[in-house]
Formats: sequence, structure tokens, C-alpha cells
Amino acid sequence: MKVAVLDINGKDTGRQVDLSNDVFAIEPNNHAVYLDVKQYLANQRQGTHKAKERAEITGSTRKIKKQKGTGTARAGSIKSGVFKGGGRMFGPRPRNYGFKLNKNVKRLARKSALTIKTTEQSVVVMEDINFDSPKTKNFTAVLKALEVENKKSLFVLGAANNNVYLSSRNLQGADVVTSSELSTYAILNASKVVLLESSLEGIVTNLSK
Repeated sequence: MKVAVLDINGKDTGRQVDLSNDVFAIEPNNHAVYLDVKQYLANQRQGTHKAKERAEITGSTRKIKKQKGTGTARAGSIKSGVFKGGGRMFGPRPRNYGFKLNKNVKRLARKSALTIKTTEQSVVVMEDINFDSPKTKNFTAVLKALEVENKKSLFVLGAANNNVYLSSRNLQGADVVTSSELSTYAILNASKVVLLESSLEGIVTNLSK
């Protein structure tokens, strides 16, 4: 699949690159995508929620009324969950929401996500960029050139570039990752996926193992 390469001003450079059909043109597997996104979101949860149960409530442990003859249900403690101020019945406890997902499923999900974005014509390839110093206005100019300044965008670098990353950090909706940090959620969450030329080899290598 041939795709034109854009320059930093969003103009066609006249060059083209070949996107691997094994990564950008497969039959998407929706269930693999679902599992990978589900795992990503589950890993974002802190799992520190906690409610006090009856054993943790401060209060008297005396029997509040006699067992029989009241005409109502028996009650042994004011800390029971059926009374106001009592403990929470089956309340949340700290837990880890993460779960295991096979590497092959994760690779399939990312290839499916890239294929979906390519089909939607939401993937562009741009020549490598580099800034002399971290400046937000430099990255903003790139977003305007690509007409994504008001949309969510994902820039994929071939290797870590501190100046590019710091230039984008203050911009809401603009994410910068390396090819090894690419995730299914990030791909699908972006309106436009911008692949720098140097990232293509790493993407194909990582997803073809």
C-alpha cells in the first residue's frame, strides 16, 4: 500500500512509502480489539476503593433487643448493615483489575486498529521532525499544518525525542509516543494517527514477531 509522505508544513514531498499489508491491511479482529482496550482501561484503575464493613464500624456490640417476643426481626448488633450507621454489606474492597492477555492477541489488536484507521483514511505519514528546543508553538504549527489542532492526534516517533515530546506536553488532545509504546486504545482514541518515517520499520518489526 503506497502512501504519500508529508513534510512539516503538511505538503506532499513527492515521495511515497510502502505500508505493510500484514500490519495496515488485515482483516480486523473486533474481539481482539475489545480485549486489548478492556485490559488497557482496567490497568488505569487504581482499585483503592474501600467501604467499612460491620466488623470495622465503631459502636457497641451489645444485643439491642431481646431475641423473641418483639414481633420484629431478631437483631444482634447496632453495627448491622440494615441499620442506619451500620457497616456496608458486600462493600468494595481494594483489588487489582488487571488481567492477562496473550502477546499474540495484543499484536492482532494493534494491527486491527491500524487497519481500521487506515481504512478510514486517518493515517498519515510525515517526514521526521526535530526541534532545536522544546517550544509548544513549534508543535502547534505542525498541528495546524495537518489540520488537527482541534482534534485528538497521535504522533508515533521512531525513537524517543525529548524536544518533540516536551513541545507537545501542554497541548490537550495531542499525544506523542514511540513505536514501542503504541497501544490499541491510543490508536483508536485519536482522530488522526501521524506516523513519522522512522517509526514505520519499528512498527512492522514489533507487530510481526
